[in-house]
Amino acid sequence: MTLRVRPVVRGFRRPMILLAGVALAGTSLAAAANAAPPKPPAQHHFSAAAKSFAGATTVPDRVAKLEAAMSALPKESTAYQATKLWNEGITGAGSTVATLVSFGDDKVKEVLDQYSQKHGLPPANVEILQPSGPVPACTDPGVNTSECQSWGGETDLDVTMMHAMAPNAKIVVAATPIAETQGFTGLPEMMHAVDYLTQHRIADVISMSFGTTEENFPSFSSIKTLDPALDRASRAGVTMVASSGDDGPTGAYLQGPGNYPYRVASWPAGDPRVTTLGGTQLHLDAKGNRTKPDDLVTAEKNGFSEGAGLSKAYARPSWQNGVKEITGSKMRSFPDISMEGVQGTSQSAPLFAGVLALAVQANHGRLGQINPALYTKLGPSGTASGVIDVTEGDNSQDGVVGFKAAQGFDIASGWGTVDASVFVPALVKALH
Repeated sequence: MTLRVRPVVRGFRRPMILLAGVALAGTSLAAAANAAPPKPPAQHHFSAAAKSFAGATTVPDRVAKLEAAMSALPKESTAYQATKLWNEGITGAGSTVATLVSFGDDKVKEVLDQYSQKHGLPPANVEILQPSGPVPACTDPGVNTSECQSWGGETDLDVTMMHAMAPNAKIVVAATPIAETQGFTGLPEMMHAVDYLTQHRIADVISMSFGTTEENFPSFSSIKTLDPALDRASRAGVTMVASSGDDGPTGAYLQGPGNYPYRVASWPAGDPRVTTLGGTQLHLDAKGNRTKPDDLVTAEKNGFSEGAGLSKAYARPSWQNGVKEITGSKMRSFPDISMEGVQGTSQSAPLFAGVLALAVQANHGRLGQINPALYTKLGPSGTASGVIDVTEGDNSQDGVVGFKAAQGFDIASGWGTVDASVFVPALVKALH
């Protein structure tokens, strides 16, 4: 396939409610500036794998970074039983999955194709869009080069995980020109991109490997000015997935460095419009078979913990009423489901997006919001629906007490992880 790069479409208007969010953020930051000398906002929380791409400017350099970070990736499709679906002709053909990122990587197809050739995957069908305006080069004036190159690494990692799970799905990189950091910064552009993908019926599944602490918005209610784009996407049948974060039960301050000394939640992880992915660790032999059950990514074992917690902005949705005695809260808990996240939950979200691409093909069309089916049908059915319990791990981090995995649903891992060969047909059935 030939790589296509679409520039911004001039005639598409940004939702005014999102721009109101920018105004709110600007007012808050202006007030802070009058009170004290401003500090730079905290950077997007990149995984070590994404950060490793800083300075990798050539395709061979980027492929080498990808190899170092994802050496076990081809085995994951076996571990999650996706290969059983491939053998039945379910490879993601006819589906389109998008990753929403700042800056992107204009060499992403070359990087992915070189990686795929080494690991027995077919060439990728990749399209790059710039729906929120022309994306600058990482070396342009005013651009933080290392941050921009790390976003390029995030892009390469995302598309590789999608491709490894759904090798015949089309992949769209929706790149925005503003770095997402903390608070509103970069998010209106992200939501404008969601609207563009929705209006032009481009993506069946959108993966979001980013997040910002709820406390970093001017108010909890102001977060909801970002929701209309997600509402429109959901009504159009688009399924949205997001990473739960890599700070355990806490999260980064608006002006870094450091994390809050108490439990906080992240957006969009806590938004009920998305399916949120926690991070687990696979234990595999050389052939990709599990040697023991998956457990949570934890600070003790991995140096960081997967995000999990309770939103302070969003009330418990009705489809979570069945687990209210477990959460003990009137607020939305997350994650909903988990997949491997040893390279951060920015790994987990695109992996699950790849699983959903398989389901789109099996369903002969879009899936829409899957959380009601997950909570009322699939999760309670357990292994019969391809939902595999995760019972080990604690996501405490930075002195903040987190949540423990346990039998059945729990805040730490959601319903657990998946056997794609059973989960995909069960999901399709549950949606009808």
